[in-house]
Amino acid sequence: MITPTRTLIAEALKSSAQGKEITVKGWVRSKRGAKNVAFIALNDGSTIHNIQIVADPAAFPEELLAKVTTGACIRATGTLVESLGSGQPVEIQAKDIEIYGEADPTDYPLQKKGHSLEFLREIAYLRPRTNTFGAVFRIRHAMAFAIHKYFNDNGFYYLHTPLITASDAEGAGAMFQVTTLDMANPPRTEDGKINYEEDFFGKHTSLTVSGQLEGELGALALGQIYTFGPTFRAENSNTPRHLAEFWMIEPEVAFYGLQEDMNLAEDFLKYLILYALDNCADDLAFLEKMYDEELTARLRSVVENDFVRLDYTEGIEILKTAVQKGHKFEFPVDWGLDLQSEHERYLVEKHFKKPVILINYPAGIKAFYMKQNTDGKTVQAMDVLFPRIGEIIGGSVREESYEKLKAKIHAEGMSEQELWWYMDTRRWGSAPHAGFGLGFERLILFVTGMANIRDVIPFPRTPKNAEF
Repeated sequence: MITPTRTLIAEALKSSAQGKEITVKGWVRSKRGAKNVAFIALNDGSTIHNIQIVADPAAFPEELLAKVTTGACIRATGTLVESLGSGQPVEIQAKDIEIYGEADPTDYPLQKKGHSLEFLREIAYLRPRTNTFGAVFRIRHAMAFAIHKYFNDNGFYYLHTPLITASDAEGAGAMFQVTTLDMANPPRTEDGKINYEEDFFGKHTSLTVSGQLEGELGALALGQIYTFGPTFRAENSNTPRHLAEFWMIEPEVAFYGLQEDMNLAEDFLKYLILYALDNCADDLAFLEKMYDEELTARLRSVVENDFVRLDYTEGIEILKTAVQKGHKFEFPVDWGLDLQSEHERYLVEKHFKKPVILINYPAGIKAFYMKQNTDGKTVQAMDVLFPRIGEIIGGSVREESYEKLKAKIHAEGMSEQELWWYMDTRRWGSAPHAGFGLGFERLILFVTGMANIRDVIPFPRTPKNAEF
């Protein structure tokens, strides 16, 4: 057990040990008062709430209290007493104050006033000190912990899949290259192409877009695994829903079919949202007050309702009927086209008013590894659609037949040579298996009610932006 040198403010505010001397440390949110008393609002990141430090100016050097400004970092030792003011149960009557780090009030960016989220993205190195981002990042931590707890409690193994890969899991092509070659003067082959045989790994490599393919290898040995790590896409997209670096949770389970895959996805999401409701109440209440007055109701609605299981073909018919009745979509609706966010949200928010799991997509719009249905036109894919978000999970049953997988790779124009190891698992002890991917930031968007994905990751990576 670690012996604490301070009391966390979250613990102090819940403490019944009034009259006890404690030490708190943190950053000053504000200071107010007159000649007879100074009130210092202190926060250490452990809670959305501040603790009030009451200091008698006669007991402290004037020059010391002058340095206690918004943004300064201090230690305060004193007696925990019942608060005489409203807004907090206890406060600290200060006996000693030490300044750890000053913050010049003439240029400290986070003065006690409203700041736009756009401005705070420009100072992402400081924005965790604000109430909004303190709340978001505490919830992000809670969700990460809950993910590991859920899988551990259900017998899954955490598999670390590589970030550097020579394969494109989704055939998307939008990947960040990894190289040690001198790009101003790279070695070239006889036909003038860059000679990647002289690169560090002896071949062209990139940052991964998914740990799924390697995750499948783990599932076909350990039974049920999950990955949880950063993934990368080099898409030149500046929407509120896309990042170049983001985190993915990808379970893979041997002997699962589509029904089991859907059941796992629904149970997993409900567990995570209920965990947030049970363990992040103060932060959720703040975000609901500031940004989304329907936040808690929407979270509870997901937990309390069964997800609709809907065939893609039926979903297209619902959308076509909506168009016939006068609903306007920006993008066309037709069988064989991928659904856009506006279509997904219509099904969830307007038609069913609950989450939807859309299944059996056309093979032409889904990845090469998805198992084909007997109709020869669709694959055993499933997407979980959420209000405000659209797709939050994408998954499928994986093709376990060597011959069918080989034919699909050739049909897609992909390299059988690069995927030899993946195909070999279908030669030796192949088994039915399925899995899905949950975008962590999209989950945090939903749980926090924030509108822009850049505001749910500490340091967003987007086109032309790799600061901090």
